[in-house]
Amino acid sequence: MRAAPVAGHVEVICGPMFAGKSEELVRRVRRARLAGLEVEVVNHALDARHGTGQVASHSGVSVVSRTAPDVTALRSLLEGRSPDLVAIDEAQFFGPGLVDVVDELAARGLTVLVAGLSVTFDGRPFEPLPTLMATAEVVTRLTAVCSVCGGEAALHQRVDTDATSDALAAAEEHVGGIESYQARCRHHHETAA
Repeated sequence: MRAAPVAGHVEVICGPMFAGKSEELVRRVRRARLAGLEVEVVNHALDARHGTGQVASHSGVSVVSRTAPDVTALRSLLEGRSPDLVAIDEAQFFGPGLVDVVDELAARGLTVLVAGLSVTFDGRPFEPLPTLMATAEVVTRLTAVCSVCGGEAALHQRVDTDATSDALAAAEEHVGGIESYQARCRHHHETAA
């Protein structure tokens, strides 16, 4: 039996697209609120797929959130505040600077829950998640279902090929859903040659 982490720690939920990361974050936020904890939920401003001001999963579960475009704005949102839990979704978009913010919050005694993509669409590590995973007290690594064979998918790839998405093909910050990406296992993941 694993002991529960103490206050002032970091938990990471990571995996590819369609693995249920946001859904797991929402589940934990709801449980914390049921326990009477003060919770602050923050989503990156790039994620406006379901409108701003909420973290929403592909399956439709959601929770109200605040929005920040970068780590400076994230710091400002939390300045002078000490909620019991800070939940940050779409962490990959905050970049490597998020590591210092998360460490500072945990050092202040806050529980920090971070959810995001651990790999890019072409299968490379997607910072800051690998660094956060290395130092977090708790890591939950989720997989999706491969859209080709139904196996465990630890990766995802971009599948949109229309002219409007070609300009975004090199950008890691392209936010999309099933119209743009598919979960893939190692054997069915394809990268551009």
